[in-house]
Amino acid sequence: MFSRLQRFYTSIKVATDILMLAAAFGMAYATRFIGVIPVTYGIPPLEETLFSLAVALVVFPAVFHQRNLYTTNRSRTHIGELFAVFKASITATIVVVAVIYFTRERYSRLTLALFMGYALVLVSVTRLLLRLALAEVRRRGYNLKNILVLGEGDLGRRVVETVRDHRELGFRVVGVLALDPEKARRKVRGAPVLGRVEDVEQVLDSQQVDQVIIALPLEQQPVVKQLMEQLALRTVDVKVVPDLYQYITLYGGLEEFGGLPIISLQGDPMDGWSRVAKRAFDIVFALVAIALTGPLMLLTAALVKLTSRGPVLYKQERMGMDGRTFPILKFRTMRIDAEVTGAVMASKDDPRRTPIGTFLRKYSIDELPQFFNVLVGDMSLVGPRPERPVFIEEFKRQIPRYHLRHKVKAGITGWAQINGLRGQTSIQKRIEYDLYYIENWSLLMDVKILVRTALGGFLSKNAY
Repeated sequence: MFSRLQRFYTSIKVATDILMLAAAFGMAYATRFIGVIPVTYGIPPLEETLFSLAVALVVFPAVFHQRNLYTTNRSRTHIGELFAVFKASITATIVVVAVIYFTRERYSRLTLALFMGYALVLVSVTRLLLRLALAEVRRRGYNLKNILVLGEGDLGRRVVETVRDHRELGFRVVGVLALDPEKARRKVRGAPVLGRVEDVEQVLDSQQVDQVIIALPLEQQPVVKQLMEQLALRTVDVKVVPDLYQYITLYGGLEEFGGLPIISLQGDPMDGWSRVAKRAFDIVFALVAIALTGPLMLLTAALVKLTSRGPVLYKQERMGMDGRTFPILKFRTMRIDAEVTGAVMASKDDPRRTPIGTFLRKYSIDELPQFFNVLVGDMSLVGPRPERPVFIEEFKRQIPRYHLRHKVKAGITGWAQINGLRGQTSIQKRIEYDLYYIENWSLLMDVKILVRTALGGFLSKNAY
């Protein structure tokens, strides 16, 4: 039954894609040649247009098929689907251009560019609508796949809860097999316990099961091995929920290392092109910020020099990415003898401040030289605020996961700061906000934080 439904759903997707591609080509042709854009080299012959359309209608579905866009992937998110369509569309467009280039003299490049844009929008929208429609069908109890869960412990309960909470994925748990049914309740989060794990073959013979999920604790690996040997003789889909997921802290997950699947317990949140994009973003906006605030920095330097003895800039050791230390730059707001007795965190009404130190700290003007820290690569515009190593050792002992904030560059401003967590506010709360930023980072989020900072995100009652 499921194979018939899958073939039907696949045929709908193929037919819809072809219709949208044809519509996109027609829209591109109309935009280019029917009064929207001036025609300077004449309208291509109908034969050339039909040939280009035929190539597109063959190549795009073929590439989509090669990229598994016509296979069932119930766990793929909407964003994942759209991103997959985008990548496949880019590849298909390149192939279409190459075929036309080598088989015909030429065809309007602007038309093909418009076609790709229209195709991406139309195919993405229809794919999303189809997914939403199918999700609603599954919520109503149709087109469901039956799951048998092996394991009644924490992992098994999480699997049952996930299936129950995400009905739009189209799964239902027909039962659970327990390691010890006498200790297990008669139901696991509403799913019946059908017997022992050892009874898996008998249950598969008596129940309609489409997928088996093994959710056994780490210490039961010998049992998992035995189960895998038994299930290898069956046609049922088999998936394993690794117990190692309880140790994953930040950006962990399944990876591939030279063809070898491995589980990463702690990864790098900003790697590859993400790191390049963030660094380019930092350099460009740091240069703009220095140009805009240059006069204010010169005025501030003069005021610092005229109102107190000592240097204009204050260098302080801070810890940044990967635990490396660097000298952070600030306009000096304290007397030169402020720390003769040792490092002390700033406090409200701190008597060590210079005459203009309170003003500079309140409006974060003392932080402006840190744009130069950004330029040399010690810091980023946005990220967790760097702390002094002498305080970090204490924080690491007191706060779990504190060290994870050093997986990215420290920032001039951050998610915690624009939410008022400055000065002697809760360190624990600041870490929660810092880790939220790291786990949800995007350039758009950086822009949002910078805008809120520019509009007063640093004007906090805790700034001193």
